[in-house]
Amino acid sequence: MTESKFGIGSIGRAEKTVRSRDLAEQVGSGDLPVLATPVMAALMEEAAVACVRDSMDAKTTSVGIKLDISHIAATPEGKKIQAQAELTRAEGKKLVFTVQAWDELELIGQGTHTRVVVDRRAFMDRVQGKGQ
Repeated sequence: MTESKFGIGSIGRAEKTVRSRDLAEQVGSGDLPVLATPVMAALMEEAAVACVRDSMDAKTTSVGIKLDISHIAATPEGKKIQAQAELTRAEGKKLVFTVQAWDELELIGQGTHTRVVVDRRAFMDRVQGKGQ
């Protein structure tokens, strides 16, 4: 894997409508009927995956290893949210993204996310070895 394979400045996006299953009181990350931080984080990761998906061959994928985000505004059920990830650094197999999320009115979250490019088979062989 070389840096040139990944386009610095590339953008990935993901979106969804907040449903009852996405609320903090349902997820267990709080007791209010607002978008749960883990759900926002997952959407940010989805955007990062989308950002580099076309740069992967069939044998590779990326896995998240670090997420440093702030959830700065609450979003109620029924609102649409979107996340964006911009690839800001590619150091060998390490990919670093700036991530942001918005609801229909405002910025709701931001931070950084790091992923590592892995060989699918080797990664899953190692994981499945834990079950033995």
